[in-house]
Amino acid sequence: MEAHMSSIGLKLQMLSTSDHASVVSMNLFVALLCACIVIGHLLEETRWMNESITALIIGVGTGIVILLISGGKSSRLLVFSEDLFFIYLLPPIIFNAGFQVKKKQFFRNFMTIILFGAAGTLICCAIISIGAMQIFEKMDIGPLDIGDYLAIGAIFAATDSVCTLQVLSQDDTPLLYSLVFGEGVVNDATSVVLFNAIQSFDLTNINAVIAWEFVRNFLYLFLTSTMLGVLTGLVSAYIIKKLYFGRHSTDREVALMILMAYLSYMLAELFYLSGILTVFFCGIVMSHYTWHNVTESSRVTTKHAFATLSFVAEIFIFLYVGMDALDIEKWRFVSDSPGTSVAVSSILLGLVMVGRAAFVFPLSFVSNLSKKSPHEKIGFRQQFIIWWAGLMRGAVSMALAYNKFTSAGHTNLRANAIMITSTITVVLFSTVVFGMLTKPLISILLPHPKYQSRSLSFSSDPATPKSFTVPLLGEGQDSLDDLGGRDIPRPSSLRALLTTPTHTVHYYWRKFDNAFMRPMFGGRGFVPFVPGSPTERNPPQNQWH
Repeated sequence: MEAHMSSIGLKLQMLSTSDHASVVSMNLFVALLCACIVIGHLLEETRWMNESITALIIGVGTGIVILLISGGKSSRLLVFSEDLFFIYLLPPIIFNAGFQVKKKQFFRNFMTIILFGAAGTLICCAIISIGAMQIFEKMDIGPLDIGDYLAIGAIFAATDSVCTLQVLSQDDTPLLYSLVFGEGVVNDATSVVLFNAIQSFDLTNINAVIAWEFVRNFLYLFLTSTMLGVLTGLVSAYIIKKLYFGRHSTDREVALMILMAYLSYMLAELFYLSGILTVFFCGIVMSHYTWHNVTESSRVTTKHAFATLSFVAEIFIFLYVGMDALDIEKWRFVSDSPGTSVAVSSILLGLVMVGRAAFVFPLSFVSNLSKKSPHEKIGFRQQFIIWWAGLMRGAVSMALAYNKFTSAGHTNLRANAIMITSTITVVLFSTVVFGMLTKPLISILLPHPKYQSRSLSFSSDPATPKSFTVPLLGEGQDSLDDLGGRDIPRPSSLRALLTTPTHTVHYYWRKFDNAFMRPMFGGRGFVPFVPGSPTERNPPQNQWH
């Protein structure tokens, strides 16, 4: 009996020690997050650094210190987990991107964004996969099958939209920001959907039937994920419009918006869809309908709450990746052949650059063919910056690599360890080096910010929509009905549809939105008149914009 009690006491003591160690780790990590924010603020004016790079460098530095203190046994406070990344950190970042997006900009460039983000990602994935297969088989790095090579293509086709948003200036280069931002979100979603599709198919004996099933599954995931996000956003708008929580408590409507946003992501994961696409389009729909159905104080609160959660998650991710980069377990496998690891990293980085160039310049040429005015076209300098800014790889690549080549964060195979360490090397090098050079490169290639603003005017024709020089993300929540102004002429023929498709689609969308969607789901101009609410101060006729 005494022996049994002593064993229980020993287990409780070990558990207490473990809990205390976790508390110490979290304290240090939160302190480092605060340091990243403070240092990032102090470096705000520099042309070389941003908070992402700062967090990465602090993370790597902290890993080195921990490695020295522990005598080379450990280098991290927390173990990198793709579940933590995909379930807790990525959703607020992607949702805020959709919630704060300037929809007039996003949908104005929608076809180009889809061309870059979806078709471009597939091209890049194919080139990286084929190149890796041809080169790595000759290097004898270990047993890798066709599924592994396709997964490598999907992993390194994922650009780092988080870092890119901080590198480019939405005020100085709004068109570039629009294209790179939009491509980044669609690219991440496409890469994850592509990676999951590769994982779910046996590609060792590929044939026409399997290839068709693969394409069909990919399109199914893409479309259903988008529709789920739209549906969740509409449900939240309908509930808040009908019940109007703000008459009693603004806390409830704010809480409901946050929870419904997160629910959209988790529903996508539950049904094995793309949470990134789902939560992004949920954010767009909620900003168009739900956000206008809440009280004024709730609008301010939700806007800053979503932005703050996104900001903290971004810093957390880069600090997290930086500290995990020196994990001694993975580097021990490649310590006997460091030249192989360096060669694999260099080859992957080269394939990333070639793969990106293979679609940015040709697809820009295709996009320019559909544009009449020279001011609407993407110039070569802009194409070069789009190519360069998309060379950075980040946490999405890390998470996918861990998912493919590790088990619970650990690996026992040399080939898997090489792929993990190479991914870490590519992420660190591309984020720090390319990230630091992006701003100076933009200042050299586009020395005058006004050049970009002039190129944004859709047309000099006064009957066409107004110039959209407003940055993609801004202080206000623009609405889809502002997409092209209020004086769009009604299209009268098929020729008008073909020559001005954006104007035509917007014309019919606005009619449909005003006639059916807004009366049911609310939005600007359809906020219910409730005594005591902010709308009471405005005459009812002024509620219709």
